[in-house]
Amino acid sequence: MYAWVLADYAAAHIDVARVVKMLLVHDIVEIDAGDTPLHGVSNGGQSEREQGAAERLFGLLPTAQCEELGHLWREFEDGQSNDAQFAKALDRFQPLLANIFTGGGTWSEGHVQYEQVLERYGPTIQRGAPELWKLAQAWVASHFN
Repeated sequence: MYAWVLADYAAAHIDVARVVKMLLVHDIVEIDAGDTPLHGVSNGGQSEREQGAAERLFGLLPTAQCEELGHLWREFEDGQSNDAQFAKALDRFQPLLANIFTGGGTWSEGHVQYEQVLERYGPTIQRGAPELWKLAQAWVASHFN
């Protein structure tokens, strides 16, 4: 939904349908591999777990679908195309909003500091959706002040 609603905020021209597919593919792999929270403690190996999950999940599909979804997943992970940059921006924007509008949510639980939010969310959102980052920065500043 974020991709459709916020498409006008992409830093460059995007294909919204591809972005939606990319986000869904990324999420299903994360669900299968187990997500590591952005501010949580990682036990390492997340990339390997996700690679294994992607291969297993996509391997269940006919060859053409396996290749298509595998390509979309890798494109998201690489973050180089306009579509991937916007998708990654939304992937960071959504939890930022959840934390802002729940009074701190996991940020409060994890004792996350202002500078950490700027470092972990800012570059990715800025790259794919600079106008959304401007808005998010204001919300983040007001949350921590």
